[in-house]
Amino acid sequence: MENKRTIVIVALLVAVLSVSALIFPAFSATTQNSTDQSIKNVIVLVPDGCSLGTQTVARWYKGSALNVDGIMTGSVSTYMTDSVITDSAPAATAFATGHKSSDKFISVGPKTSDLLTGFTSDVGAYVPLATVLEAAKLDGKSTGLIATSTISHATPAAYAAHNYNRGDENDIIEQMVYNEVDVVFGGGASKLFPASTTYTTSFGATWTGTRTDGENMYQALLERGYKFVDSKDTMQSLINGKAWGMFASSAMQPDIDRAEFAPTEPSLAEMTAQAIKLLSTNKDGFFLMVEGSQVDWANHANDPIYSATDFLAFDDAVGVALNFALQDQHTLVMAFPDHNTGGLTIGSYYQDSNAIGHGYTALTVEDVVNPLKGMKITSQGLAAKLHGVTDNSAIKAAFEQWWGLSITDADIDAMNLADYYSISEYICNTYTAFGWTTHGHDGSDVPLWAYSSDGNAPVGHFDNTELAYVAADALNLDLSAAQEQLYVKVSDVFPASQWQINMGDQQNPVLQINYNGKIAQMPASKDVMTVYGTTVQTYTLEGLVVYSSQINEFFIPQEAVTLLLN
Repeated sequence: MENKRTIVIVALLVAVLSVSALIFPAFSATTQNSTDQSIKNVIVLVPDGCSLGTQTVARWYKGSALNVDGIMTGSVSTYMTDSVITDSAPAATAFATGHKSSDKFISVGPKTSDLLTGFTSDVGAYVPLATVLEAAKLDGKSTGLIATSTISHATPAAYAAHNYNRGDENDIIEQMVYNEVDVVFGGGASKLFPASTTYTTSFGATWTGTRTDGENMYQALLERGYKFVDSKDTMQSLINGKAWGMFASSAMQPDIDRAEFAPTEPSLAEMTAQAIKLLSTNKDGFFLMVEGSQVDWANHANDPIYSATDFLAFDDAVGVALNFALQDQHTLVMAFPDHNTGGLTIGSYYQDSNAIGHGYTALTVEDVVNPLKGMKITSQGLAAKLHGVTDNSAIKAAFEQWWGLSITDADIDAMNLADYYSISEYICNTYTAFGWTTHGHDGSDVPLWAYSSDGNAPVGHFDNTELAYVAADALNLDLSAAQEQLYVKVSDVFPASQWQINMGDQQNPVLQINYNGKIAQMPASKDVMTVYGTTVQTYTLEGLVVYSSQINEFFIPQEAVTLLLN
């Protein structure tokens, strides 16, 4: 066991019950009680790109307490190895693996250059790093990932894939498929299908594939026994077993836009409830990560209604997790942003001269809430409604209908209506009391919310890497042991004369090992080994085969080494 911090015992049950006015169906917990281990399940929830300012605005907008309010236990530092302001990929790498990494890196060791003053890394550059999810899977637990972005986006990717480039989503989603995550819900179906091929959904839409490597991940899922669903209705029909739910070709819709633009998509809370239902059938427990991906996108856009409503959708998912934990009594729930985005403030130096018309000390609840109450869709939804509209009277009518604002010709001239960043930035400065410092990330600490059925919730200030060990320790997992079991460097075991990398297909490298008269082939980003000898045997390995192109090395499970050497 690796104890990075002594967890302070805290009693939070009364607080959770007092604020958690849950509107979701009660769970009939199917995890069996255990006398030898109190915590068997961990649910991690991440509102990407969020701050206390986001939480505050959401509470004012809702008009009542949030689920997270009763379980705030601390704060989290977020820096990465090469900047005090982190990217989502190394941030997720930190709390998935317990190690910091570099900008855009997904669960691989950091570069050795451009490190922050005083920082040293205890892992090799570009080496794949075992994650809490992978360790839980080795321990016989079920695993799940949920996001409202593409499922191959940075945060979910960091739990089930290893790549120095977060933008390589085709490879990332391939690793996620072959890493055998039990339940996966989110967007990004196009990355499962070969380019130019199409998939017709249960509700009649057509999605076109974008893969350029000729592989069909959808077919691979079916061959591995997964049920594939594409809508809220088909998701809710799932009873048991492994499932992938892809509810959009790319990212899912913002929560407030879903009714208008994508009514077939489930909410984050609905995906969370269904995932818990499926995962909790495993008597050995489960690990689940849930990301409210688009809080980040809202704050990048400086869009307060997008931010508030997507955070409330996230808070509903937290409510689902807490409801389960309170009934199950064997669950740790941890929620925390990966970083802050946008630098949202309640109060702006624009408000003296804009529609608010007075300063900070006179700010009323109505000043904060009323502009939001008129907004029925996000700024990107409004930009979609305005696409191709050039008549000022029609533009004004759209702003009145969708954002409850009576704008002027001067307002129209001041905005780029094709750019929703421009719309939200101008409207905030002109008609609201909200201020923003950036369209990017910032380096400030973020809140930690936590509840544990056994009273051992994490309390205090944590580095983001420590949260990986909090989750692992709660489940009695050893991340160092998982690292040794899953990612053996081939050159450490086999001499150079006995292995080679076949790059005949640049997008699908294959490792070949010649040993004891055998020829073993292992394609990158899969969990498959085929051994050619007197017979041909194919093995499904307990983990991924990862090719690290930056150091031209393959990493394979110890299981593969053992099979070849024996």
